[in-house]
Amino acid sequence: MTPHIDPLGKEHNREVFSCGVEALDYYFKKLASQDVKRHIAAVFVLVIGEREVAGYYTLSSTAIPLEDLPAVIAKKLPKYKHVPATLGRLAVSQKYRGHRFGELLLVDAVKRSLRQSQEVRAMAVVVDAKDDAAQRFYRQYNFIPLPQIPYRLFLPMDTIAKVIE
Repeated sequence: MTPHIDPLGKEHNREVFSCGVEALDYYFKKLASQDVKRHIAAVFVLVIGEREVAGYYTLSSTAIPLEDLPAVIAKKLPKYKHVPATLGRLAVSQKYRGHRFGELLLVDAVKRSLRQSQEVRAMAVVVDAKDDAAQRFYRQYNFIPLPQIPYRLFLPMDTIAKVIE
């Protein structure tokens, strides 16, 4: 069975999902569907078979304070107080670790973010790494830590566009 990525729906079994990070598991089991209904976040799931969720990611709008960006990037931007961005969270079930599903989800998320930024502009994709391992994961895909908030990382849309297009 080929894994595929779909928007979160009622047919997806969320109760057995466990990535091992309590905050991400709780979010997915208890809050994700509410966020979708309230237009707070879009949630996408990596499905195995018909219902089994191997991982998920979310996308929503956010803003980065200009002062939080590295100076070399901030100096190239308009002097607005905040710049628009897309915020995401990502988790892979412990059952499916080692299958490169995190990479599959991340690539889908940044591609989707890039497409959407053609309609509603965003300067970057932002993630909050929950621990050192998550930070290393994002760093290997060229995410840049915010100087004042090292576990918050971003990947500029210009970088995404160069790699994907």
